[in-house]
Amino acid sequence: MTLDPLVSVIVPAYNAAVFLPSVIQSVLAQSYANWELLIINDGSTDNTQEIVNQYCETDDRIQLVSRENSGVSVSRNLGAQLANGELVAFLDSDDLWHQEKLSSHINYMHNHPDVGVSFARVELISSDGETTNKLTNNITKSLKPEDFFYSNPTVTTSNFVIRKSVFQELNGFDESMQYNEDIDLLFRISIQDKWKIEGIDQVLVQYRLHSSGLSSTLMKMEAGWVALMKKARQKAPHLVDMHYKAAQTAQLQYLARQTLRLNMSMFLGVSLINRALISNWKNLYKTPKLVILAFLIYLRLATFNTLRLSI
Repeated sequence: MTLDPLVSVIVPAYNAAVFLPSVIQSVLAQSYANWELLIINDGSTDNTQEIVNQYCETDDRIQLVSRENSGVSVSRNLGAQLANGELVAFLDSDDLWHQEKLSSHINYMHNHPDVGVSFARVELISSDGETTNKLTNNITKSLKPEDFFYSNPTVTTSNFVIRKSVFQELNGFDESMQYNEDIDLLFRISIQDKWKIEGIDQVLVQYRLHSSGLSSTLMKMEAGWVALMKKARQKAPHLVDMHYKAAQTAQLQYLARQTLRLNMSMFLGVSLINRALISNWKNLYKTPKLVILAFLIYLRLATFNTLRLSI
């Protein structure tokens, strides 16, 4: 990799007019300036195209590509296909980067030529951009294939930077997947044992949380995990068999925790935690966090029932 590599930043955008200006500004604010920004307008019906055109007129590093609506993975793959950079960085149309994002990744990957993908820590922000004072505890060590069964270590596609050659070797994102297409890509990279996936212990991304449609989203996330494991089994059946039960419990535990953290349906939370407990009942003594989470979810339900009876 050269000392001053071109980085191709790819933003898939569908009806993204509300957040897109701040997203573009976070790229313009980067301390590292050798980048190109490809915004893939995925059939938007709002004024996404007009907003991007305004930026294209003032900065020739910004390009707009418009196409019929085909989904986020198709847009990302198209962007990577058109990219001229040695490195590719994806940024969702509602997330933000800290100004040292690109420079930190470039320095790290230059000093670690065996790293094919690097990622960082993530700050969670509200839908209106306010800080939640919460940071992710994602792993920053070199990731193993089984790590992707238990969680999404990189949290969001906006977090990782990948060598374009690695992305091309793996044929990009699986366009048939609706969820976990990013985890699937990273798993396929890790299973090859050719490139490392490593984290940088810096907070470089702001990930926006949205409250609308969360219950259905959690169910889609679970379905996406099942699809991920089914596909992973084709490449590493013994590895999947070894970790499936524990990973399933971890997935259900994560989803149940979201119902508590985001004040979602308590009945959904109870359903998820019950399934997590049943799937891991022989090893509950080894998972105190699961037991504590179950207590908190049941306590929430009991408090609700008590208040309802007192009315």
